[in-house]
Amino acid sequence: MNTIFLYCCADAAERTGVLLHGISVLSNHYHAVVTDVLGKIPEFMAHLNKLVAKCVNVSLGRWENVWAVEQPSLVKTVDDQDVLDKMVYTLANPVSSYLVSHGHKWPGVRTTPADLLAGEIEVPMPAVFFRNNGVMPAVARLKLTRPDIFPELSDEEFVALLQREVDEREAEFRQRARKAGIRFLGVRRVLRQRHTATPTSHEPRRKLSPRVAAKNKWRRIEALQRLKEFVVAYREAWRRWKQGFRDVVFPAGTYAMVKNANVVCASP
Repeated sequence: MNTIFLYCCADAAERTGVLLHGISVLSNHYHAVVTDVLGKIPEFMAHLNKLVAKCVNVSLGRWENVWAVEQPSLVKTVDDQDVLDKMVYTLANPVSSYLVSHGHKWPGVRTTPADLLAGEIEVPMPAVFFRNNGVMPAVARLKLTRPDIFPELSDEEFVALLQREVDEREAEFRQRARKAGIRFLGVRRVLRQRHTATPTSHEPRRKLSPRVAAKNKWRRIEALQRLKEFVVAYREAWRRWKQGFRDVVFPAGTYAMVKNANVVCASP
């Protein structure tokens, strides 16, 4: 499973130019912090999720959906600290979910701060689904890059900062577990989970789905206002296009209409 996800993720990133900063794959979902350089995050997720689903279904001898059909949660980070917080959240997730007591014990995919300095990680083609003589590469190269934040820090200083923050977050949840009498599931019980098992708790429904992450109130308001302005501009452009005005300019950030209808789109 680790090879499947890393291979498919590396290939999706190579195809779309998405930069990977941190990844954590849990039992039934994953977290990733990325930079969408070319505005191709829909293609990245479609390619990654499609290939993972095909490989998992073949490996388990099943045919149904692997992923939930609801829209994925895509959250835009606003400030440098917001990006760092999301990276910490991602890398500490196996501990904050009370699965393992320390992140390095997680048997699934979990990148580390040190991986940002490690260069490319070679991932062999999984031994399921893909043909040996097909178009997919025999080895995919996964590269983690430092996000474009805190320019005053060297790469080594940033990695040290990220590792310190992750260690503190994990220690915080170990302390919470002790106070609440919660036992971590542990590696053995994690690995004994059946793929047919389902969560026993209920996921909250009809709640807010964040689109931006910003601790600074005014920066958050500004980001939400930009998002609102995009929606208003898009709807007006779409309305005029439906009326037959083919020279209408869609706002920067338009994806599906550019790809499928070749509409004119404003530059960022």
